[in-house]
Amino acid sequence: MPMPQARPSRHDPLPPPGLSLLALELRAPWEFGAVLPAWPVLQRAPMGDAHPVIVFPGLTAGDATTLPLRRYLDSRNYRTSGWGQGLNLGPREGVLEAAKRQLQETAQSSGAQVSLVGWSLGGIYARELAKEMPDLVRCVVTLGTPFAGPHTSTNAWRIYQFASGRSIERETERYNLPEAPPVPTTSIFSRSDGVVAWRGSIQAPANHNPHTENIEVIASHFGMGLNPSAWWAVADRLHQRHGPDKPWQPFKRPTLPGLKLIFPDPHRAHP
Repeated sequence: MPMPQARPSRHDPLPPPGLSLLALELRAPWEFGAVLPAWPVLQRAPMGDAHPVIVFPGLTAGDATTLPLRRYLDSRNYRTSGWGQGLNLGPREGVLEAAKRQLQETAQSSGAQVSLVGWSLGGIYARELAKEMPDLVRCVVTLGTPFAGPHTSTNAWRIYQFASGRSIERETERYNLPEAPPVPTTSIFSRSDGVVAWRGSIQAPANHNPHTENIEVIASHFGMGLNPSAWWAVADRLHQRHGPDKPWQPFKRPTLPGLKLIFPDPHRAHP
């Protein structure tokens, strides 16, 4: 699947989504409502191999928000868990250390590598954990995560500073956020995201890791983790295996009736 190449430098100006897109965030409940009629098709996503998956919530959200996605992944034969740290109020003292311990303990108890899924800010945690402990991570999948643009390219950076008590500018300078982890990495994004500028979620090709990609869905930011098309994409990516006997394959639009229509054509122009 060809990847959009319009990725800005984190130092380039990139405005956040405008008011019209922000207003469209109100459609999030309808996205979750679409799960029920889509359930028979969602159950045709590939079955997993029971490896563990940790799902990180977005800013000011907790494990309750990722529960529907985790229950769906459980139905696809994955062993999922939330992050177990209450509301995500940013990388306060002890947060990243606890996430590292959880990753280590999950890998040790399961005897398998762990896939990391992160929604919005949770995706930043997933990516950085994979960079620090790549031997423990099977793959990373992010949903609407703003890793590629400046902090001002989101409509949530002031909320981050208020919730975390930290300067987001100083925080982002500590990490090379645009750099891809050295494991298979997928960024799921939406051009109708009303919180994060979609270009800020585009993973650039990485010389050190050819197994990176971007998947576009039609979703709001608040509804992305509840959106049936995003669920299908997550399940499809978790199913991928990376090794000499089963080489990693990029995402392909599903051919099942109806599904192909909800994934935008990756070959169309990206202005």
